[in-house]
Amino acid sequence: MLSWVVTFLVIALIAGILGFGGIAGASIEIAKTIFFIAVILFLVSAVIGLARGRTRV
Repeated sequence: MLSWVVTFLVIALIAGILGFGGIAGASIEIAKTIFFIAVILFLVSAVIGLARGRTRV
């Protein structure tokens, strides 16, 4: 999921350099949205992992 963020950031940088402001802005917004979704999923996963505790092997 974070690779998508990097991909959209690269697209935004290239579009910004070439002067395509609309595409650059849209790519940045998509990248930010995916990044925050990834952070939220990570935090939920961490909390669930802590709540379950360790299992005996």
